Amino acid sequence: MRLSLIAAGICACAVVAGTLVAQAPGSPPQPKTMLIEPPTPLLPAMLGKLTRVVEGDSGDGLGSVDPADAAVLKEDGLKRFARSDYQGGAQHGNVTVYRFMDASGAISSYDYFKKPGMRPEKLGDEALSGGDELLMRSGVNVVVGHFKLDHAAMVALTQELIDHLPKVNGPAALAPLVPTLLPSRGLDADSVKYALGPTGYMAMGGVLPADVVGFDKSAEAVTAKYKSGGLLTLMLYPTPEIAGEHLREVESAMRGQVAAGDQAKRAAGTVMMRREGPLVILTTGTWTAADAQKMVNGIHLHSEVSFDKPMPPEFHAEVQKTFTLLQSIAIFSGVGALAAVILGLFLGFGRAGIRVMMGKPAASEPEFLRIDLHGTGTKRLGGPEA
Repeated sequence: MRLSLIAAGICACAVVAGTLVAQAPGSPPQPKTMLIEPPTPLLPAMLGKLTRVVEGDSGDGLGSVDPADAAVLKEDGLKRFARSDYQGGAQHGNVTVYRFMDASGAISSYDYFKKPGMRPEKLGDEALSGGDELLMRSGVNVVVGHFKLDHAAMVALTQELIDHLPKVNGPAALAPLVPTLLPSRGLDADSVKYALGPTGYMAMGGVLPADVVGFDKSAEAVTAKYKSGGLLTLMLYPTPEIAGEHLREVESAMRGQVAAGDQAKRAAGTVMMRREGPLVILTTGTWTAADAQKMVNGIHLHSEVSFDKPMPPEFHAEVQKTFTLLQSIAIFSGVGALAAVILGLFLGFGRAGIRVMMGKPAASEPEFLRIDLHGTGTKRLGGPEA
């Protein structure tokens, strides 16, 4: 028993010493276990009656994105990528999902994947279809699908996929401002191209050299064709100073293009430019001079700010309320005093007029009522006469 107690004491001392050494300053940190929850899969195991048979998911990198598209998607802020084949009897399809950092990147990528001749579909935020291909954007996700099945079934499968895609809220879900500034009259909606980087801008038919636009200064550009055949380009910059700097570069580039020869001049067409704050407006192509001038003068930058929480009262707002209250009181008091004076004059002059009509003096009162305390004699109180 004595040996057992000695052994237990030695073990306890060893445990305490080990704890003190582990907690002593300068001792190496102990390894910690961290649990990381994997992200939600972008593609489900089944779409309707179709089962996923081949999957390629790049996780958080570009992975197996097509090399021809990789540069544009990287500019747009590609975050995740997934591609899968689905099979169900004689029906099959291939679905690719691109998930971006925000809605601006998704819109730019959607415009990059658009093809001429595709017809609009009522799916997600915007969608197009042509033949067996379907292109759709939902929030920050862009879906490209190729299906060997009828159109109604393809739409139903895409709607099911929209319900599965992860959603975002807050600033990342806000659409960019500059595409909303395009005038809708005469606009060819299929020609709208929104770009966030030089590669995507040139791939979508930009008319300016990419280095002139200034994408390295966080510029955004949108181009669109109109029924007149003219092309409108809007470029939005973080500050008016940056916009003014690049407007001068655009003017120099367009001047050089026109001076290069008649062919380049015809390609440039009618060139009109204007800057409004951080926005630069440019027309090129087959505009008439009057239409181009009207177009650049008719676009104005507007900002809308919305809040989902009540704003705290500000000092100047409270001062304004107090001033308004005191001003109302002063006006009310002045109106009341003026009304009293007018009423007094009306009653005074009215009474005087009535006296004059009765043949009496207007300002005298001979029949003034009084109490006559002068009697015929003095009576003692308490007497029989009292």
